Amino acid sequence: MLYALLYPLKQYFFGFNLFRYITFRTAYAIVTALILTWIFTPFIIRLAHKKSIGERIRNDGPERHLKKKGTPTMGGVIVLLVAIVSILLWGRLDNPYVWLILLALVGFGTLGFIDDYLKLRKKKGMAVRVKFLGQFVIATVITLYLYYSPSKNPHILDLYLPFFAGPVAHLGWLFIPLSILVIVGSSNAVNLTDGLDGLAIGLVMFSTLAFMAIIYASSNIKIAEYLKIPFIQGIEEVTIVTGTIVGASLGFLWYNAHPAQIFMGDTGALSLGGVLGVMAVILRKEVLLFIVGGVFVIEAISVILQVLSFKIRGKRIFLMAPLHHHFELKGWPESKVVARLWIIGAILALIGLSTLKIR
Repeated sequence: MLYALLYPLKQYFFGFNLFRYITFRTAYAIVTALILTWIFTPFIIRLAHKKSIGERIRNDGPERHLKKKGTPTMGGVIVLLVAIVSILLWGRLDNPYVWLILLALVGFGTLGFIDDYLKLRKKKGMAVRVKFLGQFVIATVITLYLYYSPSKNPHILDLYLPFFAGPVAHLGWLFIPLSILVIVGSSNAVNLTDGLDGLAIGLVMFSTLAFMAIIYASSNIKIAEYLKIPFIQGIEEVTIVTGTIVGASLGFLWYNAHPAQIFMGDTGALSLGGVLGVMAVILRKEVLLFIVGGVFVIEAISVILQVLSFKIRGKRIFLMAPLHHHFELKGWPESKVVARLWIIGAILALIGLSTLKIR
């Protein structure tokens, strides 16, 4: 919005020329999201306490979590709204990728909001099949746009693998189910990870920062050719999105760090996970997402294995799933579990970035 309003005025004041630079707008998108989150989160916390909008804690979980009962939840609403405002302010609204990201934010965020609301007011969230159906519909709309858009990225149907230069296969129509699986899977993986103070939001930051670097490289034809990754015209505007998410996440982490004053809830987790999946699909980095977001993948797999093991063998593999609860029940302090998973997440993000060069 600001680009469309102020950049044309550069002929009257040279300072407005700064709006042409993606680095300038990304930096201020980060600052805008950070400041807005800092301003509005305390207000939401006070309002949640006043309205008794508090987290309900499972009785079968780690005992230490019982003291978190009543902590304000649905903090993802703040992250979501701040991200939308910052993107609209600093992004170019004539870019289709920006609107796809906004669709993912709003769509998955709305599903999460409804689920959070039902848990608070009805003591039971949205039916699993209904939630999956909603996620499937949103992911399908985004995927079909990318598949059928006349101005689509010419590399969109190619499959790229880490450590390999150039595409390894042409997906054709298989692009559709694969992309839907990546987007829905990423959304749910982040949601499953959101169980400890600051864990999910911190890991989202690491993954988003990695994608920010990849987006910048993919938007520069010389860098893309040097790294042998697909050059994607117009993708540079998604850097604004990554900056906004980083800024909002930093601001939210201020209040979500242990001991958390507010929880993110499905509203934030589903939407941020969905956006990571959409970015991976657009960038043709679906497989790389498994490395960059490796902790999310591990957490999701731990739940799948736990369920399958109990159904088939009648025994559990972990003391409790997702995996972070297993470590808690082993006696690790919550802050130690979070810090160690953050370290692993940061290392995996760096490994993911290194694959751009190691080919």
